[in-house]
Amino acid sequence: MNYVNFIVKIIEKPEQSFFKDDICITEVLVKVSQNKKTQYEIPFRLSIWGNLGYDVMQYYQINDYIIIEGYLSLRENIFDNSTLKKKQLEVSVFKIYPFLLKNVAITRNEK
Repeated sequence: MNYVNFIVKIIEKPEQSFFKDDICITEVLVKVSQNKKTQYEIPFRLSIWGNLGYDVMQYYQINDYIIIEGYLSLRENIFDNSTLKKKQLEVSVFKIYPFLLKNVAITRNEK
């Protein structure tokens, strides 16, 4: 199975694209929270479809931590040189939960 759960940090502003049928896809570049034993980071892209993508654009910013659930896949990127191919990790997200948000406005109703 390709089902995954991650806590990730958003490292690039989310971008939205639209298809002819007004179907929306939002793509976000993220990285997994770093483990102390490893010093390298592997960024990967999230693909978020439909209304969930609108929510990501509205509520999440760079440096926010979110919990994602989705399906893992490998996508081939072909660069200018046709002999050079690189596979990139991609997660198609179907659930997102806030974990640690950078700018959370807390309003209190004091009497």
